[in-house]
Amino acid sequence: MSAVPGTDRTVPPVDLAALPGLQRRTSAVLIASQMLGGLGVPISIALAPVLATQVSGTEALSGFASTAAVIGTALVSLPLAALMTARGRRPGLVVAYAIGAAGAALVVVAASVKSFPLLMVGMACFGAASSANLQARFAAADLAAPDRRARAISIVVWASTIGAVLGPNLSAPASRSFAGTSIPETAGPFVWAGAVFVLTGTLIGVLLRPDPLLTARALAAPGEQTRAGRSLRAGLAAVKASPRARLALVTVAVSHTTMVSIMVMTPVDLGHHGAGLELVGLVISGHIAGMFAFSPVMGWLADRIGRLSVIGLAAGLLSVAALLAGTAGPSHGQSALGLFLLGLGWSAGMVSGSALLTDSVPQPARAAVQGLSDLTMNTSAGVGGAAAGLIMSQAGYGWLNAIGAALLLPMAALALFTARRHPAPAKAGVSS
Repeated sequence: MSAVPGTDRTVPPVDLAALPGLQRRTSAVLIASQMLGGLGVPISIALAPVLATQVSGTEALSGFASTAAVIGTALVSLPLAALMTARGRRPGLVVAYAIGAAGAALVVVAASVKSFPLLMVGMACFGAASSANLQARFAAADLAAPDRRARAISIVVWASTIGAVLGPNLSAPASRSFAGTSIPETAGPFVWAGAVFVLTGTLIGVLLRPDPLLTARALAAPGEQTRAGRSLRAGLAAVKASPRARLALVTVAVSHTTMVSIMVMTPVDLGHHGAGLELVGLVISGHIAGMFAFSPVMGWLADRIGRLSVIGLAAGLLSVAALLAGTAGPSHGQSALGLFLLGLGWSAGMVSGSALLTDSVPQPARAAVQGLSDLTMNTSAGVGGAAAGLIMSQAGYGWLNAIGAALLLPMAALALFTARRHPAPAKAGVSS
């Protein structure tokens, strides 16, 4: 065993020839964890507004449960990044899933005693599991070769497809499983979600060895193995010093905000044009398929034709999606196509932006910068989601899509400027 300078952790010596096998093993563990962890959130989040209405006694507060979860996801991003920076990916992910499980338990208690403030605290803690799901994509890139980082990230994103598709369909059976007990049926899915998070955290704690971040750090050049380079301040300095890192942050935040803002109001617009719940479900399922199912294609493209080219593709797909969705009116087929392309554009932006961010900052600062990225992404999306309802009520769904498309213009302009003025550096090794 060898110590990683600047920490009290140790990692086994790694033969560079064995690195591809270690990366495959790490990816397999992360894929399994995403299939489980990605199931825990949607199995319960679909009923969160219903539960909030029951606990508070008014529909006016129904949206606060989902909002609290988004806020929790954002708030835990930086502490989670700090923990990973100090002790590695494995402890950080385990702690995040443990907080998520504790949050699920608090939600169940809040539902039983009908305490709305406790429900909000529980939902905020529940959001930590979403933060763990997001950070797993960066763990997949720790040991990946630079020309395969986007694919490594995309495979982990793809693994979320199973949970995203199955989760909402399991909400009803999970609710019925607690019929006749002291636990309210609408809180039943949170019991299952908590159990899923415990299982996921255990899987990571047992199998994610050696820790990919600590191993990558041990393989880094001696000049990169300093504690000072791993602080949040160093992460902010790294982003400030790298135009490509700034583009990556903007890409992830804008892609996610545009997607969330349009997606959350689409069921309302479909309802205004006579769509039933089954049709709404099909449209959202197609959107989810666009988000996750094709992420390996986006990863392959980002590695083959370049991160900036796929960022341009993301801007194009999201713009076309906004045009189609915003002008669909009663044409449900056009709405479905728009939402599918919205998910596809999100996938392109998320995969390429995450890979570019990892490429563009020094190895010691990566965990801090990645936490900053998730904080920015979730905060922006939270604001966008809240503003979407106001825009929809005052101006309509078409204007909401137009504003979402307008957000993409600065991202596209920044990508073009960066491509001209700051071309990609020469490829380097794992620690580059």
